[in-house]
This record gives sequence, structure tokens and C-alpha cells, in this order.
Amino acid sequence: MKRLIKYVPLHFLVFLILGICLQFYYEIWQYGFLKLSVVFGVFFVLNILNIKKQLTTITSFLIYFFIGVSVTFLNDSRNYKNHYSNFNKEEAQVLLKITKVLKPGNYYQKYIAEIIGLNQHKTRGEVLLNVQKDTIDFRFSIDDELYVKPVFKELIPPLNPYQFNYKSYLAKQGIYHQIFTEKEQYQKSNLVETSVAGFAEKIRNNIITSLEKRSFSNDELAVIKALLLGQRQDISKGLLTDYQNAGAIHILAVSGLHVGILLLILTFILRPIDRFKNGKYIKAICIIVFLWMFAFIAGLSASVVRAVTMFSFVAIGQSFQKKTLIEFSLITSMLFLLLVKPMFLFDVGFQLSYLAVFGIIWVQPKLNSLYVPKYYLDKKIWQLLTVSIAAQVGILPLSIYYFQQFPGLFMLSNIVIIPFLGIILVAGIVIIILSILNILPQFLADFYGIIISLMNSFVRFIARQEQFLWQEIAISFKVMLVLYFIIFSAIFFLLKKNSKRLVIFLVSIILCQSIYFLEHIKAKEQNAFMVFHKSRFSVVGNKIGKQLNIQHNIDSVSVRDIKAVKPFMLSVKIEKINKVDFKNYVNFKGKDILIIDSLGVYQLEKIINPIVILQDSPKINLERMLSILKPSLVIADGSNYKKDVLFWEKVSLKLKVPFHYTGQKGAFILSD
Repeated sequence: MKRLIKYVPLHFLVFLILGICLQFYYEIWQYGFLKLSVVFGVFFVLNILNIKKQLTTITSFLIYFFIGVSVTFLNDSRNYKNHYSNFNKEEAQVLLKITKVLKPGNYYQKYIAEIIGLNQHKTRGEVLLNVQKDTIDFRFSIDDELYVKPVFKELIPPLNPYQFNYKSYLAKQGIYHQIFTEKEQYQKSNLVETSVAGFAEKIRNNIITSLEKRSFSNDELAVIKALLLGQRQDISKGLLTDYQNAGAIHILAVSGLHVGILLLILTFILRPIDRFKNGKYIKAICIIVFLWMFAFIAGLSASVVRAVTMFSFVAIGQSFQKKTLIEFSLITSMLFLLLVKPMFLFDVGFQLSYLAVFGIIWVQPKLNSLYVPKYYLDKKIWQLLTVSIAAQVGILPLSIYYFQQFPGLFMLSNIVIIPFLGIILVAGIVIIILSILNILPQFLADFYGIIISLMNSFVRFIARQEQFLWQEIAISFKVMLVLYFIIFSAIFFLLKKNSKRLVIFLVSIILCQSIYFLEHIKAKEQNAFMVFHKSRFSVVGNKIGKQLNIQHNIDSVSVRDIKAVKPFMLSVKIEKINKVDFKNYVNFKGKDILIIDSLGVYQLEKIINPIVILQDSPKINLERMLSILKPSLVIADGSNYKKDVLFWEKVSLKLKVPFHYTGQKGAFILSD
């Protein structure tokens, strides 16, 4: 641990991450490339002069801090003059190039596309492209170019509190707008320049075509494509949920687990090369080549590239045959990846991969020493248990923070599946090669399909044990950080037991309890009135401490299962939910709130400047209602027809009455 703390690239990595975060969230640098170069030049000269050791150290750290700022600045395409947002986008003719194929929605095929031309100007920048589905299941491929006359639309932020922020998720990938188009509104270009990713997709499509000729079921083929080719688009929602609930979702994503298993297999197979002169270096080169070949076949997705880069550095570290170099290799690989792609820092897969590997490196040896098996089978089972627990220790706080659940049977899933995953991967690669060469025996394909089917059935069985799936666990970002402080201090204490480290560990526990206790007090003291957004329905809530009173018109759905409400309920620690009828009137902290539904009744006495909520498109004369009630605010929720909402907005604007439509501005929250 001491050697790792003194490892200089770790210090550089910390300042690099600090620079990336500050630039992304606060945009501290907005002054152009020339001024950025001048700042670098000043720090570089100070570093070269080496006036004092302390000054050299400080300037080195500042250089990496500004490298973090600069790589984030350079990776943001909006900072370039030829970004599409700097041109007039109204009635523009745009040339798009497909760069990534996404999982389709119910009504649209979805892609990431680069805008390479706008009104004869060469441009840059990516958008989310939504192509309306046709009767023919046609999909574009990477490198396809389209001429369109689009309407650029801002990405919609979450319309209800604490929901997943898809807008922020895409912003971290440099995507800020989306385009909707239909068959009659685009024209495909005949000129196609094949990129590396496009060439990889063609090979992958040939593999998929050859596999489709075999008698695999839909679920079997979908899992095979996910396991070996990194394609999860065709996995059914139900099967994906089963893998998630069973704690085996990582098996369906070609990432660190798969590449790590391949590294172990290749290391074992190529072990004889160690006998030759410089054999360990030759073996490392061979392993790296094989890993990148696998990454190429798997489509060079971000998760695959990250995993292969990480384990390429690990392979280099192994060639020196020193255990501590594996930790150094991981730090170096992270530093390298963030220098090239700083936005990887905000990717959940990137965070989970590194935390899982560091958990295995630091925690597994301690767990493994707790018990010494006597037999070979006993030893292997114990190793799998300790590796699985160590990986979960590394990712547990983060996974609860993001996914708000914890699969209690994750160990059983991993013990059964992971020992065979290496065989499944190698056998799958063989199946692919034989299938492409058209020499795959049908019995071999059937046998492989049976194995995949058995794995799916086992995962379904585990997922059905709902009593072991702990859901609706919500923790704040602060609690997540403190949980990692507890884990780190516990490891720190176990490595070397002394009173000082024990005190740090106990302080971390007290700190976690204090933050959790304060958050509960805050949740108990806070009251709020909310108008949630739910398309075609109305949902109104009144939070009193840890109790939530809800009025809604959704048939046969319990309050707890309303998707618009659930994230809010978990995040503010609601303990009791009641379905109520507000009788069209609520008084919150002395403020009158009037609900006007389809009956159109609003003639109530002694109401002064109320907040008016319009539901179910009431047939009223809005101008007359505004003149009578003189409301301080008019709110229209998702239960109203859009044509009515647009008309009400115009009338309110005309009479200078504030107007809030939940379908645009999101849920309305009035708090004390």
C-alpha cells in the first residue's frame, strides 16, 4: 500500500481527475486554445528551470491539473468554431454519418450520428438520431450517410424529481440535441467511407448472419451476441431484468470480466513461451494482440476498449513477474484512458470495472487467508467465493447509489456461471470461426445452444427468488462516499493492525451514521406539495414528513408502483403512502391550491390568488377564470390535451399570469 501511495502516476491521476471534473461541471476554462497553450508553456518552463524541488513538484501537479482541464476542453466539440451549433440550423440541409447503433425504442430506431455537413459547411458534433420504424425492419449501419432536413430539438431533462437524467447521460458523451425523422424525410448517400468501427461492424454482421442460419432460439442468439460480440440490442427486456436481478448482468456486457478471463486463458496457453529468451515479453505482446483482436470483433465499443486497454497494461505488468506491478498497471491504464477519453470518468461501466478489479486485488487476499482448503475442489470454490465477494465489496456502494438494489444471491450466480464462462467464451469463439467458414456441425451448434439455454434458465430461477433481492435501497452521494471511506479504512486496518488505523476506521463509521441520521432528520422536517408529470394521467402529492399523500386517476396501479413517483419516494425516504382525495382543494402552508378537473368547477369563496391546477382538459373559459380567481400561477399536468395546453399558455401569457406545463418544465414542487 505504501508503494502504491508513493507511485507518482497516482498523484498525477488525482490532479488529472480534479481538472476533468472542474472543467466538465463548471467550465473553468473558456478562453480558447491559444491562451491554454500559454498557460502550459509557463508551467512547463517553471518545471524545466527546476528552481526548487517543492516548486517543481507543485508545477508538475498543476500541469496534470491543466491537462485534465485541457483534454476535457478539447473533447468538447462545442468549443470548436465548426461545431454545428454555431451555424443557422433553421431549414438547414444536414449530412449525417451514423457512428453508433443503439437499442431501438417502441416507435423509433435510435442511432448516434455525427453532423459532418450543414448547408455545405463542414461541421462536427454528434446528435441522437431517431428514425421512425417502418413496416420493414430496416436498420442503418455504422458509416451510413444520410441527407436530412431536420428540426434540432433539445434533449428533454427528467420531468419528475430524482428520475434518471438521460439528458445529462448523453451530455457526458458530447450529445446535446436530438433529431426525429421519417422515411420520406431523409435520403441515403451512396458515398460511404469505411471507418475502423464500420469495418468491425461489417465483420460482426457477417458473423451474426452466419449464426442466424443455425437453429438457435431468439434468447440463445441474443445472449450469444451479447457474450461474444458486445451486442445487447436484441436481448428481451424480461431476460435483461432477470440477469440484473440475479446479479449476473455483467456477464452480458463484454467488459473487464470477459477480457480478464481471456487474459487468464491466454496466459495459461502461452506459458511455454516463457522458456525462450525474452519469452515473457513475447508472450505479453502476443496476449495484447489477441486481446485487441477480440476487441475488434466485439465492435470496439467503449466498454470493450476500456477493458482491453486496462488488461493490456496488466499483461505488461505480469511480464515483469511482480505482483505490485499489477496495481501500478491499473493506475497507469486509468491515467492513459482518461488522457485520451476524459469523459470515460463519468461512465458507470468505467467506474464499476476499476472498482471491482481493485476490490479483488486488495480484499481477496485477506479473505482468502481466512480459510485454508484441503482439497482441490474446495480450494477452487473458496477462491471463487472470495473473488466474488471482493469484487462486490469494491462496487457495492456505487451499484446501490446507481441502481438502488442489491442481489443477495450474486455469489450463487457467480459460483455456478463464472467457472464455465471461460469455456463458454472459448467455445463461442470456436463456434464463430467454424460458422464463418461454413463448417460448423449442427450438433455442435445445438449443444452450444443448450448450454446457453441452461445458463438462461438458471438465471431466471435465481431472479425469481425475490426474497433475496433487496430493492428500493436509496443512498445519497455523500453516504456513498463515506461508505467507500469505511471500506478503505477497513482494508487499511486489516493490512496493518494498530490503534491509529482502528481509530480512523471507527471515525468513518461514526461519520456515516451521522450523515445518515442528519439526512433522515432533514427528510422528516421537510414538507412539500407536488404536481408530477404522467402522460395522460394526473398525479398530485402532498409530502408531510415521511408520509406521502397521493391523489391519482391511474386504474389498477398501486401508488408505490407509479414510475413518476417512485424515485422521489425512495430518495426522500418516504415510509408511508396514502391514496387520498383532495376534493379539488389543498391548503399548503397558507397557500390556496385549487384543482380544476374535467367538471370545470372553480366557483369557491374566499380564495385569494390561488395556484390553479388544470387536469383532464376542463371545458372552461380560461380568460374568465383568470379574471375571477386572479391566480398566482396556472399549472397544466400531463392529463391534458396538448392543443388545450398551448391555448392556455397563450391566454396566460396575454394576461401576464405565470404558466407551468409539466410536460416541458417538469414536475411542479412547492416546498416549505
